[in-house]
Amino acid sequence: MKNIRKVVVAIDSFKGCMSSVEANRAAAEGVRCACPDAEIVQVPVSDGGEGFLEAFHTAIGGELIAVTVNDPLMREVTARYLLKDEMAVIEMAQASGLTLLTKEERDPMVATSYGTGQLVVDAVRKGARHVIVGLGGSATSDAGMGMLRAIVDAFAKHERWEDFEELKDVRFTIATDVKNPLCGENGAAYVFAPQKGATPEMVCQLDQRARKFAELSARHFGFDHSQDEGAGAAGGLGYAFLQYLDASCKSGIQLLLETIHFEALVRDADLVITGEGSADRQTLMGKLPVGILAQSGKTPVCLIAGRISDREQLLKAGFTRVECINPPGISLEEAMRKKTAELNVGNTVRRILED
Repeated sequence: MKNIRKVVVAIDSFKGCMSSVEANRAAAEGVRCACPDAEIVQVPVSDGGEGFLEAFHTAIGGELIAVTVNDPLMREVTARYLLKDEMAVIEMAQASGLTLLTKEERDPMVATSYGTGQLVVDAVRKGARHVIVGLGGSATSDAGMGMLRAIVDAFAKHERWEDFEELKDVRFTIATDVKNPLCGENGAAYVFAPQKGATPEMVCQLDQRARKFAELSARHFGFDHSQDEGAGAAGGLGYAFLQYLDASCKSGIQLLLETIHFEALVRDADLVITGEGSADRQTLMGKLPVGILAQSGKTPVCLIAGRISDREQLLKAGFTRVECINPPGISLEEAMRKKTAELNVGNTVRRILED
């Protein structure tokens, strides 16, 4: 590639290997090797899961607030959220994430989203009037009942949900790319609970529990958001925000890119480099790189990944280049080493720019 003056790097985390910040840094090194005089803009990104908080903090600044909350098994843990003026950004996995549990501890029949509710309460008490919650990486499948219980416990002087004055002027936005409803074959329990430790019997019980909760809630409010897109996100936590807190639902990457004015950022760029751990036809179903592509206008976008399938479909979707960072024959164990992955990202980006 010739006459490269500005490159925007916006790569998702490679799960279990590199964070978005680390992947961006490695790619930027590759740009420097090939185009020493180019301006490089690094944009940490996340679709609502791992790295969501870090991405927003890097983009808009603000104060990271540390709070002692309860983890999915109600043990004390320190979680952080971002407070910037009257906006709070919460990554629910900080309090209710699967990474807080060992494999043996995973039990969605018990795991609770209570800690996420505690983060919401703390943010509201500190003056947040717009609360953005990234839904991803949850250990829970409690339809958000734990989160709601934490709010009730904090503001217990009220008898009815509608009387919670503390929440009247607070606007909620959930960030997720999950389109699933709360219940049924495509719902939270059937699709996501098995990876959280649920047996087939548990899946049925979890689905029935969520369905009953939704029926009771619909009877109380006179409306039902259990079938809305995003209701099944984070074990049904999305439903609780939609039904009880009148939340709006947005794509995590879309929300982040709008906040940092990404379209303006790339307008004078010569190239955008994005990526993720594994890229295939599922990438085209609204995953982060497609969000980057959609917001990049006429600027060429190169996609890099640790594993590539369906290359032709990705190219037809509009990516200028689709490149695997790993050389042929490399073992999975070696490819997943952070230092190896960082080196391979840098080498791949250098090769793209030198072609």
